[in-house]
Order: sequence, then structure tokens, then C-alpha cells
Amino acid sequence: MVATAVAPAHAFWIWTPESGKWVNPKYNVKPSPSEQLAYADSFFKMGKNEEAMREYKKLLKHYPKAREAALAQYGIGLVWEEMKKYWRAVEEYQKVVDHYPFSDLGPKVTERQYVIANLFLEGKGKDHEFAKSLLGTDYQVPDVFLKVIKNDPYGPYAPVSQYKIGLFYLEKGEYQEARDAFEKTINDYPDSKWAESARYQTAVSDSKRSVKAQYDQKTTSIAAAGFEDYVKTNPDSELSADAKNEIQKLRDKEAENNFVIGDYYWKNKRYKSARMYWQSVVDKYAGTSWATKAEAKLKTIPGDAK
Repeated sequence: MVATAVAPAHAFWIWTPESGKWVNPKYNVKPSPSEQLAYADSFFKMGKNEEAMREYKKLLKHYPKAREAALAQYGIGLVWEEMKKYWRAVEEYQKVVDHYPFSDLGPKVTERQYVIANLFLEGKGKDHEFAKSLLGTDYQVPDVFLKVIKNDPYGPYAPVSQYKIGLFYLEKGEYQEARDAFEKTINDYPDSKWAESARYQTAVSDSKRSVKAQYDQKTTSIAAAGFEDYVKTNPDSELSADAKNEIQKLRDKEAENNFVIGDYYWKNKRYKSARMYWQSVVDKYAGTSWATKAEAKLKTIPGDAK
């Protein structure tokens, strides 16, 4: 009786005379890195993410120094992004820059990372809420924008990334951090279109930081000066109308502050000081409701008040 080879129970194992072994094609690597890359890409194009991931990793394992290795690493990032695992995608994209610095994929990496950072900023990343619940914060959003800037500091996405770091902090109510980010946009990218918007947002940050009446209004004055400078420099900008409205609000706040201080002195019978503050409201903030109130208050000061 002639013995015959019997295939193992698993249907995917086949006998290869060249190696004299049973092999499973699932674990085989293609004979060249270019063929392996094409094979992995074919799965990705068909939407078979797990298979694509496996084949890209196989290329990295067997051909780590091949030119195609960088493309395989980039492909892994694409798969994670396609699966909407955005944080992981950012990390895998970063490996392209870190491990293959001489590849020409840098601009593509920064573009994908910028897109993901923008998704998080707008709250559209599906695993964004998961990350927030797990970490208790989404502080990593600026980190992704910073990766974009670091990876391609003179690229097209660097200025807008720096600007959007400011927007992130502004939305979070971290106004000093927002101001610092906007100032960095102006200083690092003065010729970009984002520098103009950053000047406006710097004033907005100061406006948000300004305090209520009866407190030092230095920040309020700085904010108003920032908006005034913006209007002067960009008279035809769409934001100039908004800046003028903000100036009026800040002037009103300053007027209220002086009025309240005057009222404090009046209640304490320090009429000379009260007159000084109320008169300043009338002289410097004409047109505000506080100027009208100050005029009325001036009439209540005794004529013989010192």
C-alpha cells in the first residue's frame, strides 16, 4: 500500500514541494515588498480592514528596511482612521515620520493628522467622547495640532493648527492659554492669513479675561485697545464690525466701573472723589447709558462738597 500525504484538517494549509512543508497562505509573505504592499492595498481598497492591517504588518515584519515599509506604516494609519479609531491613527501616522524620516510621506501624514485634530475640535470624532470619559479630559486635542506643526513647521497646515490650538483653549475658557496660542500664531506666521484672525482672537481672549465692575479694568482696556488696533489695521475685514461691537461692550464695562466707584465714594460722603469718577464717565464714555446715569448723579452732590 502506497502512503499518501493527507492534508491537515484546516482547509487553508497546503503542501509546498519547494519547502517540503505544510504552509498556510494566510501567514505567507509575498516574494517582494512591492508585491506584499500591493496585496495589502488590495484588501484596504475592498474595505477589508482586518486583512489589510495583517498584510501591512507582515510587510513591516519581513521587509523592515524596504522602501515600501514607510508606505505600509502609513497604510496602518489609514486603516485605523477608516475604522474611526482616531487617536490610534494619529499614533500610527506619527511612526511614519519618526521611523522613516527620509520618506516623502511627511506632507500626507500632517494632512491626515490635521484632519483628525479638526474632527476632535469640532467634536465629530466617534471615539472622542470615549477618550474624554476615560481620561476625564480632551487635553490631547492640542497635542495633535502640535504634532502637525512639529512634523511640518513650514507646511500649509502649521499656521492654522497653531491658530486652532487657541480656539480650543478659548472654547475651554482657558483664556490666558488661548491668548498665548494666538500670539504665537502672529509671531511665528506673521504673513499667513491666520495671523489676522489671531489678532482679533487675542482681543477676544482679553475681553473674556476682563473682570466685573469695581475691579481693576486693565485687562478690559487692553482688550479694547486690541480691538481698536484690529479695526485700524483691517478696516475692510468682516470681523471689523464684530470688533466695533466688542469695543462698545468694553467701553460700557469701563464706564460702569467708574460709575460704581463714584457711587461708592458718594455713599461714604467723599463727594469730591465721587464727582471726579462720575465726571470721567460723562467726558470719556458719552453715548453710554452710564454717562446718562452719571450726569444725574452729579446733580445729587451737595454744592458745598469738598
